[in-house]
Amino acid sequence: MTFSKNVDPIQRFNDWIGEAEKTEPNDPTAMTLATATPEGVPSARMVLLKGVDERGFVFYTNMTSRKAKELNANPKAALCFHWKSLRRQVRVEGAVEPVSDGEADAYFAGRPRVSQLGAWASKQSQPLKGRFELEARVAKYTARFAVGSVPRPPFWSGFRLTPVTIEFWEDQAFRLHMRFVFRRGDGGWSMEELYP
Repeated sequence: MTFSKNVDPIQRFNDWIGEAEKTEPNDPTAMTLATATPEGVPSARMVLLKGVDERGFVFYTNMTSRKAKELNANPKAALCFHWKSLRRQVRVEGAVEPVSDGEADAYFAGRPRVSQLGAWASKQSQPLKGRFELEARVAKYTARFAVGSVPRPPFWSGFRLTPVTIEFWEDQAFRLHMRFVFRRGDGGWSMEELYP
């Protein structure tokens, strides 16, 4: 792995995820999303990256879920990508904001129909009495939207994490790993190498 001061970390991330898409057996876009309550109680879970550009990293969720509630109350988060086949990791930290309705609508419209119906049926993070309750809700919304397109639920949208730090890690022999961290300031990105 080589980095120089003029490397764009978003482009380098796109290069790495492109390599992961060729080598990972499934879900190369899977990332750990870490959030915290306003009191600082952390939680983490796996979600899927649905877009990345110079504005940030985008993912979608039910807005009544625990992650969405925590992000709305404390709009800072961290992401961690781990590609075991490549022996690489990328960590991202920054502020989080909702995506626009237009972005959420466009992404939702491109989802498979069964995923769209599942978004309507799931009361994400709420207690479930049994599998039959969920299956009944899926059947209800399948019947409700039997004809035509499935609209985006009003309680379903996405977030964009705007990175202030991006760290690239690559496994090396004798645990002398390569680590390069990019920090965003007023003048753009700065980079430094870290001890393993």
